[in-house]
Amino acid sequence: MKSGFVTIIGRPNVGKSTLLNQILGQKIVIATDKAQTTRKRIKGILTTDKGQIVFVDTPGVHKPLNKLGEFLLDEAKIAVPDSDLILFLVDASDPAGKGDKWIVENILSKTETPIIIVLNKLDKVKKLEKVEQNLLSYKTLFEKNLPIVKISAKTGRNIDTLLDNIYKKLPEGDLLYPEDILTEETMRDVASEIIREKILLNTQDEIPHSIAVMIDNYHEEENIDKIYATIYCEHKSQKGILIGKNGSLLKTIGTQARLELEEIVEKKVYLDLTVKVEKDWRKKDKTLKTFGYFEENM
Repeated sequence: MKSGFVTIIGRPNVGKSTLLNQILGQKIVIATDKAQTTRKRIKGILTTDKGQIVFVDTPGVHKPLNKLGEFLLDEAKIAVPDSDLILFLVDASDPAGKGDKWIVENILSKTETPIIIVLNKLDKVKKLEKVEQNLLSYKTLFEKNLPIVKISAKTGRNIDTLLDNIYKKLPEGDLLYPEDILTEETMRDVASEIIREKILLNTQDEIPHSIAVMIDNYHEEENIDKIYATIYCEHKSQKGILIGKNGSLLKTIGTQARLELEEIVEKKVYLDLTVKVEKDWRKKDKTLKTFGYFEENM
C-alpha cells in the first residue's frame, strides 16, 4: 500500500482547487477565476485500494504585495519540504510566463522532492501543436527532464493517468488518516470559505482581495444550523458596495451561501451576515492573525 503527501503548486488561476475537487469527487475547496481564491493550505484526502494520497492545495504563488501576500507565499513554501511529491500545475493554453519562472527559481529549484509537471486546461486548447509548444516552454524551466501528465481538471480528462503516476512516486506506508475522511476542514472553515466564494463571484475590482470572513458563532441543532458571520473589508466605500442598494447584494451573497451550505449539512441553515470595516487589515500582522492567516505546521 502506498501513502504520502502531495503538494499542488502553481501560479494563480491554473486550476489547483478545481483539480483537487475533481479528484475527490466533491467540492472541498472553493474555486473561482479570481486570483487569491485559495488563501490557506487545504488538505484533501483520497483513499483507494492502492493507498492514500493526502493532497495539499496551496495559494497561487506570486510576488507578495502586502502582509497577506507574504502569508500566501509562505503557505506554499511551507508545504514543499514535507511533501513526498510536488505537482507543478501549469496552464496548457499559455506558454510559461514570469510567474511560472519565479516559482521554479525561488521554490522548485531548491527542493529534492520529486516533481511532476501537470499540464492543465487541455479543454481550452484546440491545436495539438500549441499544447506541445507551450509544454516545451515549461520543460525548459528545469535543468533535468521531469515526468509530464496532460489533463483537464474541469472535465476530468486523464485524471486516472495522473493518479497512477502519483502512486508510482509515493512510498510504501499505512493510511495516514481514517479511510472515510476527505478533509481536515471543520464546518466553520467550510462556511467561512463558501461565504467568501459567493463574495468573490458577486464582486469586482479590489473588493474580492480586500475581504475576510469570520464565523462568530456556529450553533448546530437537530433540524437547523445557525451561523453568524462577519465580512470584513478595508474601506467604508467597500462596505457600501458589499451591502448594495437596500441590502440587495448582501442578501444575494447570503442566499447563495445558505443554499450551498444546506446541501452540505442536509438540513436547514439560518445565516446571518454583518459587514464591518477593518482598515488596511492586509498590512497588519495582528489583524492577519485574528483572521486566521498565520503560520502553522503542516
